[in-house]
Amino acid sequence: QVQVVESGGGLVQAGGSLRLSCAASGSIFSINAMGWYREAPGQQRELVAVITSGGGTSYADSVKGRFTIGRDNAKNSVYLQMNSLNSEDTAVYYCYVDRLGFPGEVIWGQGTQVTVSS
Repeated sequence: QVQVVESGGGLVQAGGSLRLSCAASGSIFSINAMGWYREAPGQQRELVAVITSGGGTSYADSVKGRFTIGRDNAKNSVYLQMNSLNSEDTAVYYCYVDRLGFPGEVIWGQGTQVTVSS
C-alpha cells in the first residue's frame, strides 16, 4: 500500500520560513500530481499548492509569491518552501498524492502542524 509522510512543521515567528517535505512510498505506480492542503482552526480545508508530474504548478492566491512547491532530490517526494509566514498561515498541512490510473483514490498524509506566532 501507499504511504505518505509529511515532515518539517513546527513553530515559527511571523516573517520566518519553514520547509515542509512529503515522501510517498509503496505501490505508487505512476504519480499524476502531488500537493498540499491546509486546514486552519474554524476554517474550511484549502488547497495551497499542487505540482503535476510534468512540473506544472498552481498556488492559492493567499500564498502566491511566498510559497514554492517543487520536487526534492528523493524519488516521489515534494517540498513546500514557505517564506514570509504570517499568523494566517497557521494550520495543519496535509500532503496528498494523486496516482495515474486510480481516479478518485487520492492518498493523504497524516498532517503536520504549522504554527506562526505574532
